[in-house]
Amino acid sequence: MENLKQLQERVAVSDGRASADLVIKNGRIVNVFSGEIMEGDVAIKNGYIAGIGHFPHAENVIDAAGEFIVPGFIDAHVHVESAMVTPAEFARVLLPNGVTTIITDPHEIANVAGEKGIEFMLDNAKGIPLDMFVMLPSSVPATEGEHNGETLHAEKLHPLYAHEKVIGLAEVMDFPSVAKGNSDILTKIIDAKKEGGRIDGHGAGLTSADLNNYLAVGIRTDHESTNAEEALDRLRAGMFVMLREGTVGRDLIATIPAVTPNNSHRFCFCTDDKLINDLITEGSINYNIQLAIEKGIEPINAIQMATINAANCHNLPYLGAVAAGYQADIVFLKDLQTVEITKVLKHGKVVVENGSRNEAAFERQSATKFVSPKINHHLTKKDLELPLKNPTCYVIGMKPNSLFTEKLIAEVTIQDGLFVPSTSQDLLKMAVVERHHDTGFVGVGIVRGFGLTEGAIATTVAHDSHNIVAVGVTDEAMEAAITHVTNTGGGIAVVDASGKVLHDLELPIAGLLSDKSFEEVEQDFVGLTSAFKQISHASGFDPFLTLSFLTLPVIPELKLTDQGLFDFATFQIIPNEVN
Repeated sequence: MENLKQLQERVAVSDGRASADLVIKNGRIVNVFSGEIMEGDVAIKNGYIAGIGHFPHAENVIDAAGEFIVPGFIDAHVHVESAMVTPAEFARVLLPNGVTTIITDPHEIANVAGEKGIEFMLDNAKGIPLDMFVMLPSSVPATEGEHNGETLHAEKLHPLYAHEKVIGLAEVMDFPSVAKGNSDILTKIIDAKKEGGRIDGHGAGLTSADLNNYLAVGIRTDHESTNAEEALDRLRAGMFVMLREGTVGRDLIATIPAVTPNNSHRFCFCTDDKLINDLITEGSINYNIQLAIEKGIEPINAIQMATINAANCHNLPYLGAVAAGYQADIVFLKDLQTVEITKVLKHGKVVVENGSRNEAAFERQSATKFVSPKINHHLTKKDLELPLKNPTCYVIGMKPNSLFTEKLIAEVTIQDGLFVPSTSQDLLKMAVVERHHDTGFVGVGIVRGFGLTEGAIATTVAHDSHNIVAVGVTDEAMEAAITHVTNTGGGIAVVDASGKVLHDLELPIAGLLSDKSFEEVEQDFVGLTSAFKQISHASGFDPFLTLSFLTLPVIPELKLTDQGLFDFATFQIIPNEVN
């Protein structure tokens, strides 16, 4: 928060009575309000822009040499945990991609560790050169009856609004509770309104008629559009629409046709869930901008979507523009069409130049060490059996690069009354093991799409309850993979037919995050991908994040929880066998 002295100093710079800390000269400024490209000096004082014009007095000068000056990019909705690194490491990845602000929902770690998980994320973000605003998790657990680690009712969330970085209520994904007028979810919404916060939606699979429930209670955003018509339904209903391009949720190309010059001010960009290796190789919001431009969006419109639109969406009035009074978060672009970044400023300080981080800007005191809840289950191989009488069964049809699945029906092999996976038909066994309270719940189902020829994979990242999820060819291999991630305190493992671990990634922070650098985590992902190729012929998608989303019941059509097969259409557990 600024003080009186800082405002006085900025005003003195704005009218030329005092020297700026920094003046950027000879740049072509993208005005996100008018859509124009302007010329003029950018004067910065105490981390804010004092003015645009002619400023001859400055302690430091940057010659932009004709490059484009644009606001820092904003990710309107992201789960830091999906990158499997801490917020401090996340910042080191995002800043070279021009992302200076994120709005995050820490519901992954909250589902494991409750308020302590949220507090850890806020604490770990202190002092980093990235604004990490938090939307409080609305649905922990995601649906009634889920077996996650903690439950966050309204009275537990409300005190967290006292933190300056908490700005609203995150994606309300339990639509049936909203429709039924559930008192707890409505109290959370009322509390967010009282605190002046926005309320995010999660309208996966909702029709235009269903959206009335959302709008009626005050939900104003959505990031779950998978095609242009869904995006337009949300736009017409009055929502800000976040166009997503993540690791699994790759929806931007299908949704971008909804954007026109007349309505683009109501669209912004998000990544939602993106793995560290994709952030490194593709980028973050800068990649969304590039894709949008490739698909016909004017570059300035795309930049508006990545900056001022996202700031307006979340009511962040001092972010998203290169203009007087705005925070000096600035990206230098060599070219608008390619979005090639040459320099990044955060709070008026150079944090990235020519692709290299100014590591001094990232130095900070170590954050509080997180004590993870113990992984708690007593799985036996018998728990992985799937008894069947009828060979006609429901199958989870995994769709590559999509959060949605298909509700398939297939004839499966039964031997001695038990399901037997078939590699030739790509009908594999999937299991979800409750890991928080040793309830003994193990959901077992059938999945198609992973193409395993042997072995198994297992992970403690399983949205949103984050139980252990595994897929495999044999019970022995699945048990070996599950045992390994249990013994390491959480993580991902790939095993071969004999149960030998081909590669793993340890995630000691809540079974979700690594305590290593992002470079080390990225190398582990390279190893995991290589190991997966040894046991599978499938390609063109990330198997680990894809598997983790097959447990999320609030996304259509068919998912698996620790209690069994979940049908989104009926919002209830159904038998594996078709009646």
